[in-house]
Amino acid sequence: MPLFGLSTASVYPEPTAHAFDYAERLGYDAVEVMVSIDVVSQETDRILALRDQHGVPVCAVHAPCLLITQRVWGTDPWVKLERSAEMAAALDADVVVVHPPFRWQRDYAAGFVAGIAELERRTGIAFAVENMYPWRATSKRELKVYQPGWDPSEESYANTTLDLSHAATAQSDPLAMAQRLGDRLRHVHMTDGSGSPKDEHLVPGRGAMPTGPLLEHLAGRGFEGHVVAEINTRRADDPEERESDLLETLAYTRLHFAAPDAAPRRD
Repeated sequence: MPLFGLSTASVYPEPTAHAFDYAERLGYDAVEVMVSIDVVSQETDRILALRDQHGVPVCAVHAPCLLITQRVWGTDPWVKLERSAEMAAALDADVVVVHPPFRWQRDYAAGFVAGIAELERRTGIAFAVENMYPWRATSKRELKVYQPGWDPSEESYANTTLDLSHAATAQSDPLAMAQRLGDRLRHVHMTDGSGSPKDEHLVPGRGAMPTGPLLEHLAGRGFEGHVVAEINTRRADDPEERESDLLETLAYTRLHFAAPDAAPRRD
């Protein structure tokens, strides 16, 4: 069985510490720490204290790859990944989630695929490169901002992350991507999307993605990685509504993963 985790991003704008409380009370197996502008998320000792206080392990560290975190841990992207690996090792986590470079990060992008492989060899941590999406101003105009590309199945990464909201924004089929990735799929961000240009991170089942069939497919193939809730609860009216969305996501994930995929594997 995989670990069913909760991303600290799912409780924003509540602080990182609250994610551990939700995870403990709602029955999540683990937490993924998104290194963000919240100072607590940047400090290994404070995350260790939260882990031990709540008795919830950390399964993954999400490197600070977002535009909003471009100055967290400095501006050198390789330094950010080194520090992410150090945090993951200290927390007994085995995965660092990382986005592909932006096209304007030319030197970083040029050596990214080989650099990720070298980091994995040297640190023993899996750097699971996440699927992203073209930026779309309209339904007909796309801006390709990631290099070497937004689809990790087209590269030789040993480990990858599949995010269903990103797949919706890219208007791509996450089930087909999972089949292309095969055993290279290490980490899943369980969420949903309608297919709009906005990266929505909906509660699973509230969008257009085949969330249930994907989970059933993973169960059928014996997936043993991480399935992490990464939903947007910013519009929740109060903590009770946020908690309800987090609980619904966990229940949905466990329910559909418990139903093995009867269809034959196509990869």
